[in-house]
Amino acid sequence: MANEYRTHNCGELRISNIGNEVKLAGFVQKIRNLGKMQFIDLRDENGITQIVINEELFDVCQNINNECTLTVTGEVVERSSKNDKIPTGEIEVLAKSITILGKCRNVLPFEINVPDQNVREDLRLEYRFLDLRNEKIHNNIKKRSKILKDFRTEMDALDFTEIQTPILANSSPEGARDFLVPSRLHPGEFYALPQAPQQFKQLLMVSGFEKYYQIAPCFRDEDPRADRSPGEFYQLDMEMAFSTQEDIFKVVEQVVPNVFSKNTDWNFDKGPFIRIPYKEAMEKYGTDKPDLRNPLVIQDVTDIFEGTEFNSFKGKTVKVIVTSNMEEKPRKFFDTMSNYAVEELEAKGLAWVKVDEQMNLTGGISKFIDEDRKNKLYEKLEIKANDAMFFVADELEKAQKIAGGVRNKLGQELDLLEKDIYRFCWIVDFPMYELSDEGTIDFNHNPFSMPQGGMDALMNKNPLDIYAYQFDLVCNGYEVASGAVRNHDQEIMIKAFEIAGYNEDDVKAKFGALYKAFSYGTPPHSGCAPGIDRLVMLLEQEDNIREVIAFPKNKKARDVMMNAPSKVFDKQLEEVHIKLDLE
Repeated sequence: MANEYRTHNCGELRISNIGNEVKLAGFVQKIRNLGKMQFIDLRDENGITQIVINEELFDVCQNINNECTLTVTGEVVERSSKNDKIPTGEIEVLAKSITILGKCRNVLPFEINVPDQNVREDLRLEYRFLDLRNEKIHNNIKKRSKILKDFRTEMDALDFTEIQTPILANSSPEGARDFLVPSRLHPGEFYALPQAPQQFKQLLMVSGFEKYYQIAPCFRDEDPRADRSPGEFYQLDMEMAFSTQEDIFKVVEQVVPNVFSKNTDWNFDKGPFIRIPYKEAMEKYGTDKPDLRNPLVIQDVTDIFEGTEFNSFKGKTVKVIVTSNMEEKPRKFFDTMSNYAVEELEAKGLAWVKVDEQMNLTGGISKFIDEDRKNKLYEKLEIKANDAMFFVADELEKAQKIAGGVRNKLGQELDLLEKDIYRFCWIVDFPMYELSDEGTIDFNHNPFSMPQGGMDALMNKNPLDIYAYQFDLVCNGYEVASGAVRNHDQEIMIKAFEIAGYNEDDVKAKFGALYKAFSYGTPPHSGCAPGIDRLVMLLEQEDNIREVIAFPKNKKARDVMMNAPSKVFDKQLEEVHIKLDLE
């Protein structure tokens, strides 16, 4: 059926269209009044065309503002003053008729497609329907659509079956707070929005589906971050029966690079990706999501400072980062790094020294390092003239974390990161358990993972020494996927949860379907879930995940456009049997 509003898109007209009668539709980008002649730049998703308005249509144009929507009928002619900055710059359209389809207020909350505006983010989000007209973010959302299609194409080519799982599910202890949904039909009972389709995809394996995937919405009541959307996010959820960790790696190492190849002109790692054990990652990079574009590594010098009288190092784990070519860095640079460590990383301090041309230690804590320790540092760290050493001293885990933050900051400040490249790695061999803030044993990663060593490890090893078949995919310092070999044995499942403080009745109550299913011939299975939002954010080279989500929440987890969350009527609460007590 013909489109009554247009015959052509604004951005598709070229010199070959001269003489054609066309009908265009779009938004008014700009109006220019040159007295006897006026010009309108008409914009749609496809581009911009210049419209020439003669005096006969001036009365109509009096009611036109920027961002009104119009249809324009006219003849395509060659421009006398060409614009080589746009594809349609050789032509223009002589308007014969103009119809205003949608009026726009004279004053906009912010300008559309005007670069370098300093617009408050909450104002952008309140008027997101206008913000999405801006070319950059509009294209982000269109690119997101393409990336999702590319992921589906890759998964379909590997013979995965796309299956939708429920949104209204049960509450389960999976690491984050649940979003609860009260039941009208079952007073006092609640659904929970799924933190992930974890149990459902494992049940699909029990059901005989050997390769499952979906672009799955996930809901977690977590605090917002620049790389984490509060409340909801999407992941490429996948699971495979009769599979090992290696099988999952092969799928991801094919799918992700193939999608990247279609959506970036940057370089990127092809599979197989580097594998780094969790403990090694914490030692060398101070994080389980290292940015491998940064060449700096953390080294341990605790043994060199054993027995030191320097109070800041006495009895502490001491980590060091060595940087080169520091001869021109002033004292202010080192002071700024120290302030960053204290204020942003909650360090007690950041010690440092420089090495001059004569290989002498200068500045910082140089007077506290004797000749013997200096020589040991030089030998172990392969120190050269004009190097600098940055020291972090604390308890092991704190020292690792702070040193990791210092490494990232030094990489940025010294401009050491590789340019225009995506560096991938797998982080493997996560601990099965960790100590909670209260000192109790808790799951470190995913409670449904298979412990390395199976039941024997659970029965005979210190829980904190047990590794799990768990893994994360990391790209440029972001965790972009998480997965595991799943626990498919009922007895191992019961024991694993028992160590974390749950008895068998708890497991039946919280994970009843899995508990029951594991008695009916469950195949071994593994899965993974690349995060769609973060991958799109990386491909679009954005630092803020809200720039690749059509209607995101703000930094306080509010939707300021739709005014959510908001209060509801008392009758609505009565229907779901809820009474508020806000005191």
